[in-house]
Amino acid sequence: MRVLAISPSHDASVAVYKNGQIEFFAKEERLSRYKRDGLPFKSLEKVYEIFKTDIDYATYAWLPRDCSFFPVFHAYVHKRFGLDMMFPNKFSSHHLNHGSLAFYNSGFKNALIVVIDHNGSYEGKNNREGETVFVGRYPHNFERVYRKCYDPETFGIVRAYEAATTLIGQGPLENGKTMGLSSYGENLKYKKLFKGSIALHDNFDNLYKPEVPTHEDRSIFKGLKDKIIKNVDPEKYQFYANKARHVQIETQEASLNLIKKHVDKTGIKNICVVGGYGLNVLANSLYVKSLPHCNFYFEPVADDSGTSLGAAMLAYRQATKDETIYPLSNNFYHFYEKSKNQYGSSASIKDLCNILIKQKILAVFEGAPEAGPRALGHRSLLFDPRNKNGKDIMNTLKKREWYRPFAGVVLKEHFNKYFETLGLEESPYMTLSFKCKPRMKKEFPAIVHVDNTCRVQTVDKGFLYNLLKQFYKKTGCPFLLNTSFNIAGSPLIQTKAEAVQLWKDSKNPSFAGVYFVEDEKLYKGY
Repeated sequence: MRVLAISPSHDASVAVYKNGQIEFFAKEERLSRYKRDGLPFKSLEKVYEIFKTDIDYATYAWLPRDCSFFPVFHAYVHKRFGLDMMFPNKFSSHHLNHGSLAFYNSGFKNALIVVIDHNGSYEGKNNREGETVFVGRYPHNFERVYRKCYDPETFGIVRAYEAATTLIGQGPLENGKTMGLSSYGENLKYKKLFKGSIALHDNFDNLYKPEVPTHEDRSIFKGLKDKIIKNVDPEKYQFYANKARHVQIETQEASLNLIKKHVDKTGIKNICVVGGYGLNVLANSLYVKSLPHCNFYFEPVADDSGTSLGAAMLAYRQATKDETIYPLSNNFYHFYEKSKNQYGSSASIKDLCNILIKQKILAVFEGAPEAGPRALGHRSLLFDPRNKNGKDIMNTLKKREWYRPFAGVVLKEHFNKYFETLGLEESPYMTLSFKCKPRMKKEFPAIVHVDNTCRVQTVDKGFLYNLLKQFYKKTGCPFLLNTSFNIAGSPLIQTKAEAVQLWKDSKNPSFAGVYFVEDEKLYKGY
């Protein structure tokens, strides 16, 4: 059975799923080159180009009442594929589709699924999902055991976090910047923003931005509207860093309280975490540290682009009653079209090592790109983490804010030598942040954040592993700085032509070039 699923709104995506396998996945922005594009027509045209009308079932990641685009996509699918949009679950919702993706990828036979997001499906006229907890069991049993909805005047966990994001002049979908800044905050005795997992609303106000097409509702700390800035000055950042730290500490504790409550209530110790807040690596690490008796799975495609995958997986299970567990094996299932005649000269891994040793930035392009927002080696910019100015060099190339940190990719066999691993043996998807052991800051300053943590990707196979193995052999360094192959404000690179063009346009002397990995061969881009 082949299922087509559509997720519109911001970070739109389309997925095709058949017999436990993802056959196609495209995040619309990667094809349209419009950041956070909400109308996945280019993706749907690719589906038609590949599969024609060989689609058995079409579904939607939202209910019709949740999304004004539904009639348009319903008509499009009916005309193009000869199908009507269906909804396989009687309480199908945005959060359920987040949750089903995490559950089916986790490998758990049963699990507690915690969804923490800005806005999900509507409950009544104005209230929308903020936090939802399910108990998931095979093949398609999702019992909703908790659901907290909010009207536009109240505040959930994510909207409370956004109060600090608004202060630094960023929109609600840029909370990752607030997380990076939070580590510069002082360890103050902060005012409580939550009681348990419920926000204390007297701490916040609403701002409305009608000119913004999505997420018009924005939160701000009460009385601080006149403190909103456009850029965080490296000389005058402390006030904003303190506010970022405040919401980081308070929201991660509120989320932990929510998880603890339902672990105690259900006795289930397998936990899936998903939704936009599931990308908060500091909070994720707190959960693992605080609940060592639990098994956690953090979904790599935790943002809204993953809901098309969740909807497709759920529809397939309901139709087929398939109880087979197909755990996530990689995160490189985004649509990719091979293109010819864009190769330059052949190269070797030794050539790449020499470039890195000369303190140059290296771009790597391999096959299908990362499905989620984190670079995992298929669309990556790499750099030597031993360079004390490495963070500034890379932030300059990417045109990012000065305070934002970079992740480190490490040979899996060296993971526990350099980090407090929280009892884990690996961290393959950059979903966690780890405390660094004392030697890290001195030896690898480019990937150690100001709070002595590092977002980590462990590798034990594939091209990135082979490159890192050779780099370690030459330098004794088992790390590389690893960040996504794009410029701030632009989508991740999708095609070879885009990769070469970014390199040419950068005119940055630190950027050595682009290398393509294809069929286990390595080529330098023109």
